[in-house]
Amino acid sequence: MQIIKTEIPDVLILEPKVFGDDRGFFFESFNQKVFEDAVGYKVDFIQDNHSKSTEGVLRGLHFQLPPFAQAKLVRCVVGEVFDVAVDIRKSSPTFGQWVGVHLSAENKRQLWIPEGFAHGFLVLSETAEFVYKTTNYYSPTHDRSILWCDEDINISWPNINREFLLSDKDLSATKLKTL
Repeated sequence: MQIIKTEIPDVLILEPKVFGDDRGFFFESFNQKVFEDAVGYKVDFIQDNHSKSTEGVLRGLHFQLPPFAQAKLVRCVVGEVFDVAVDIRKSSPTFGQWVGVHLSAENKRQLWIPEGFAHGFLVLSETAEFVYKTTNYYSPTHDRSILWCDEDINISWPNINREFLLSDKDLSATKLKTL
Protein backbone atom coordinates (compact mmCIF):
# COMPACT_ATOMS: atom_id res chain seq x y z
CA MET A 1 0.00 0.00 0.00
CA GLN A 2 1.27 3.44 -0.91
CA ILE A 3 0.60 6.27 1.56
CA ILE A 4 0.24 9.68 -0.10
CA LYS A 5 0.43 12.82 2.02
CA THR A 6 -1.96 15.69 1.30
CA GLU A 7 -1.66 19.45 1.86
CA ILE A 8 -3.07 18.83 5.35
CA PRO A 9 -0.56 16.46 7.02
CA ASP A 10 -3.15 14.51 9.07
CA VAL A 11 -5.27 13.63 6.02
CA LEU A 12 -3.82 10.73 4.02
CA ILE A 13 -4.57 9.00 0.73
CA LEU A 14 -4.13 5.23 0.82
CA GLU A 15 -3.51 3.65 -2.56
CA PRO A 16 -3.53 -0.16 -2.62
CA LYS A 17 -1.32 -2.38 -4.69
CA VAL A 18 -3.74 -4.07 -7.12
CA PHE A 19 -2.98 -7.46 -8.62
CA GLY A 20 -4.94 -8.06 -11.80
CA ASP A 21 -5.11 -10.50 -14.66
CA ASP A 22 -7.72 -11.76 -17.13
CA ARG A 23 -9.80 -13.16 -14.24
CA GLY A 24 -10.17 -9.79 -12.51
CA PHE A 25 -8.24 -8.26 -9.63
CA PHE A 26 -7.31 -8.66 -5.98
CA PHE A 27 -6.13 -6.11 -3.45
CA GLU A 28 -5.90 -5.82 0.30
CA SER A 29 -8.38 -3.07 1.19
CA PHE A 30 -7.47 -2.86 4.87
CA ASN A 31 -4.63 -4.04 7.08
CA GLN A 32 -4.70 -2.78 10.68
CA LYS A 33 -0.91 -2.82 11.13
CA VAL A 34 -0.13 -1.06 7.85
CA PHE A 35 -2.86 1.50 8.54
CA GLU A 36 -1.71 2.27 12.09
CA ASP A 37 1.90 2.55 10.93
CA ALA A 38 0.73 5.12 8.35
CA VAL A 39 -1.32 7.27 10.75
CA GLY A 40 1.08 6.83 13.66
CA TYR A 41 -1.34 5.70 16.36
CA LYS A 42 -3.82 2.98 17.31
CA VAL A 43 -7.23 3.29 15.66
CA ASP A 44 -10.30 1.27 16.56
CA PHE A 45 -13.01 1.19 13.93
CA ILE A 46 -16.42 0.33 15.34
CA GLN A 47 -18.92 0.94 12.55
CA ASP A 48 -19.05 0.47 8.77
CA ASN A 49 -21.43 2.55 6.63
CA HIS A 50 -22.52 2.20 2.99
CA SER A 51 -24.42 4.72 0.90
CA LYS A 52 -25.64 4.80 -2.68
CA SER A 53 -26.26 8.08 -4.49
CA THR A 54 -26.98 9.37 -7.98
CA GLU A 55 -25.01 11.87 -10.04
CA GLY A 56 -25.02 15.37 -8.58
CA VAL A 57 -25.77 14.32 -5.01
CA LEU A 58 -23.64 16.27 -2.56
CA ARG A 59 -23.49 14.89 0.96
CA GLY A 60 -21.88 17.02 3.63
CA LEU A 61 -20.01 18.67 5.10
CA HIS A 62 -20.71 16.45 8.12
CA PHE A 63 -19.03 15.97 11.49
CA GLN A 64 -19.92 14.99 15.04
CA LEU A 65 -19.16 16.88 18.23
CA PRO A 66 -17.18 15.27 21.08
CA PRO A 67 -17.55 12.90 22.77
CA PHE A 68 -18.92 11.33 19.57
CA ALA A 69 -16.39 12.82 17.15
CA GLN A 70 -15.57 10.39 14.34
CA ALA A 71 -12.53 9.66 12.26
CA LYS A 72 -13.32 8.01 8.92
CA LEU A 73 -11.60 5.81 6.37
CA VAL A 74 -13.60 6.31 3.19
CA ARG A 75 -13.68 4.83 -0.31
CA CYS A 76 -15.88 4.62 -3.38
CA VAL A 77 -16.58 1.05 -4.53
CA VAL A 78 -18.93 1.84 -7.45
CA GLY A 79 -18.60 4.94 -9.63
CA GLU A 80 -16.67 8.09 -8.70
CA VAL A 81 -16.90 10.88 -6.15
CA PHE A 82 -15.00 14.04 -5.32
CA ASP A 83 -14.31 13.64 -1.61
CA VAL A 84 -13.52 16.56 0.69
CA ALA A 85 -12.09 16.89 4.21
CA VAL A 86 -12.18 20.29 5.96
CA ASP A 87 -10.04 21.00 9.04
CA ILE A 88 -12.36 22.35 11.74
CA ARG A 89 -9.86 22.11 14.62
CA LYS A 90 -9.77 25.74 15.84
CA SER A 91 -6.23 25.42 17.22
CA SER A 92 -4.86 23.88 14.02
CA PRO A 93 -2.56 25.84 11.66
CA THR A 94 -4.69 24.44 8.80
CA PHE A 95 -8.06 25.43 10.34
CA GLY A 96 -10.59 26.11 7.57
CA GLN A 97 -8.44 24.53 4.86
CA TRP A 98 -9.69 21.64 2.76
CA VAL A 99 -8.37 18.69 0.78
CA GLY A 100 -10.25 17.26 -2.20
CA VAL A 101 -9.55 13.85 -3.74
CA HIS A 102 -11.16 11.87 -6.55
CA LEU A 103 -12.11 8.44 -5.19
CA SER A 104 -13.42 5.80 -7.58
CA ALA A 105 -13.98 2.12 -8.10
CA GLU A 106 -11.26 2.39 -10.73
CA ASN A 107 -8.49 4.03 -8.67
CA LYS A 108 -9.44 2.15 -5.46
CA ARG A 109 -7.99 4.95 -3.33
CA GLN A 110 -9.10 5.54 0.25
CA LEU A 111 -8.98 8.75 2.26
CA TRP A 112 -8.17 8.89 5.97
CA ILE A 113 -10.05 11.72 7.68
CA PRO A 114 -9.11 12.12 11.37
CA GLU A 115 -11.35 13.47 14.11
CA GLY A 116 -11.71 17.23 13.93
CA PHE A 117 -12.59 17.31 10.23
CA ALA A 118 -15.85 17.88 8.40
CA HIS A 119 -16.42 15.52 5.49
CA GLY A 120 -18.44 15.57 2.31
CA PHE A 121 -18.54 14.22 -1.22
CA LEU A 122 -20.04 14.97 -4.62
CA VAL A 123 -21.12 12.12 -6.91
CA LEU A 124 -19.54 12.49 -10.37
CA SER A 125 -20.77 9.26 -12.00
CA GLU A 126 -24.29 8.08 -12.84
CA THR A 127 -24.37 6.35 -9.46
CA ALA A 128 -21.83 5.82 -6.71
CA GLU A 129 -21.59 3.52 -3.75
CA PHE A 130 -19.54 4.89 -0.91
CA VAL A 131 -18.31 2.88 2.08
CA TYR A 132 -16.51 4.00 5.19
CA LYS A 133 -15.31 2.89 8.56
CA THR A 134 -15.82 5.13 11.59
CA THR A 135 -14.18 5.31 15.00
CA ASN A 136 -17.36 6.22 16.84
CA TYR A 137 -21.05 5.46 16.62
CA TYR A 138 -23.52 7.77 14.91
CA SER A 139 -25.12 10.14 17.39
CA PRO A 140 -27.98 12.29 16.04
CA THR A 141 -27.67 14.76 18.94
CA HIS A 142 -23.96 15.35 18.16
CA ASP A 143 -24.34 15.40 14.36
CA ARG A 144 -23.60 18.73 12.64
CA SER A 145 -23.15 20.14 9.12
CA ILE A 146 -21.17 23.00 7.64
CA LEU A 147 -22.53 24.65 4.51
CA TRP A 148 -20.99 23.04 1.42
CA CYS A 149 -20.61 26.43 -0.29
CA ASP A 150 -19.24 28.40 2.68
CA GLU A 151 -17.16 31.20 1.13
CA ASP A 152 -14.72 31.11 4.07
CA ILE A 153 -13.76 27.56 3.07
CA ASN A 154 -14.14 28.13 -0.69
CA ILE A 155 -14.14 24.51 -1.88
CA SER A 156 -13.58 24.13 -5.63
CA TRP A 157 -16.26 21.53 -6.34
CA PRO A 158 -16.01 20.01 -9.84
CA ASN A 159 -18.33 21.45 -12.46
CA ILE A 160 -20.81 18.73 -13.40
CA ASN A 161 -23.12 20.89 -15.56
CA ARG A 162 -26.13 20.39 -13.29
CA GLU A 163 -27.42 21.56 -9.95
CA PHE A 164 -26.24 19.68 -6.90
CA LEU A 165 -28.82 17.59 -5.03
CA LEU A 166 -28.70 18.17 -1.27
CA SER A 167 -30.72 17.09 1.74
CA ASP A 168 -32.69 19.67 3.72
CA LYS A 169 -30.16 19.21 6.52
CA ASP A 170 -27.26 20.11 4.22
CA LEU A 171 -29.11 23.04 2.65
CA SER A 172 -29.64 24.56 6.11
CA ALA A 173 -26.15 23.85 7.46
CA THR A 174 -24.20 26.49 9.37
CA LYS A 175 -21.08 28.36 8.33
CA LEU A 176 -17.59 27.61 9.62
CA LYS A 177 -17.33 30.90 11.51
CA THR A 178 -20.33 29.92 13.69
CA LEU A 179 -18.56 26.88 15.14
